[in-house]
Amino acid sequence: MFGTRVLSQFRMWMPNMPITLTGAKNATAVSPATATFRVLPRMTKHEIKEYLTKIYELPVKSVNTINYAGKRKRAMGRRKIVYYKYRDYKKAVVTFGSALKDVGRGAKLDMDEPEENKA
Repeated sequence: MFGTRVLSQFRMWMPNMPITLTGAKNATAVSPATATFRVLPRMTKHEIKEYLTKIYELPVKSVNTINYAGKRKRAMGRRKIVYYKYRDYKKAVVTFGSALKDVGRGAKLDMDEPEENKA
C-alpha cells in the first residue's frame, strides 16, 4: 500500500534494545551527572534519548555516541589457525539535566569497623 514506505522509516522496537550501564558519575558543582552505556550499533542518538526518557523517565540533556569495531583475534591450533572477531558495539555517553544530581549507583559501606553489640 501507499503508507508502508512511510511506516517502515519509523522504527519503534524499544523493548528489544539492550542498554548496558558501564559507568556513571554524579553531578558536581561544575559538571552535570553523566552515564556511559553500551548499546547496539544500529541505535541512533535520538532512540537512546527516547529510550531513557520514556522507559526510565530520566532527564536526558544530550547523547554522544562512539562506534567501536570488535577486536580481531587469532587462535593457533596444531594444524590450523582460526581467526575470529568480537561483535561491533556502540558506546553512548549520556549527560543528564540539572534535575538529576545522584545517579544512584549504591551506598558505600564501611566494613573496616566491626559492629558494636547493643544490649
